[in-house]
Amino acid sequence: MADVSTKQFIDISGINDEIIILKDGSLRSVVEVAAINFELRSNDEQAAITQGFQSFLNSIDFPIQIVVSSRKYDINDYIKIVEAAGNEATNELLKIQAAEYGKFVKEISTLANIMSKKFYVVIPFYVFEKPTGKGFLATIKNVFGGQGKAIQIDEAHLQTYRNQMAQRTELVFGGLAGLGVKIKTLRGQELMNVFYGLYNPGSKLSANADT
Repeated sequence: MADVSTKQFIDISGINDEIIILKDGSLRSVVEVAAINFELRSNDEQAAITQGFQSFLNSIDFPIQIVVSSRKYDINDYIKIVEAAGNEATNELLKIQAAEYGKFVKEISTLANIMSKKFYVVIPFYVFEKPTGKGFLATIKNVFGGQGKAIQIDEAHLQTYRNQMAQRTELVFGGLAGLGVKIKTLRGQELMNVFYGLYNPGSKLSANADT
């Protein structure tokens, strides 16, 4: 049996800076949204956030998808850093504190899974056809549906579509900014890291990783 590249089973044709190009010619942009602790807000603040989110949804005239990604922290590397810091400390009290802290973190990790949650808003742009109704995750993870030949988009048209996608992204930014959350558009390697996590759900996130 001839070797088959895994690329043919993935619906992503390529990533051009902040633009994801799918094989069907449609485009995606992914915005990462920081979490807020809703429960710690006052009743008035909670009401304002809820109304703000409702206004945001009513302000957009295109579909979006909200994705929540949960990954388990791998604390082993973090424990090693703590232990190394304790071994290098010249103050005996600091050595004891580092050892106790490392022990505390290990005990916590055995009692409960330490998870990291990421929140994303996926913004679509359909160039050649209307949406089929499939969600973003279903599209990019459709293992048996990504074998077709990718539609090519030349640079001139891509720039035009990028400008239209930017308008949609700005609208999303404006709507979410009123909720008091931090927002950023993912680009290049950041997008690749997200997709790696999606295609490798069993992988763990290092506790000293950039979050």
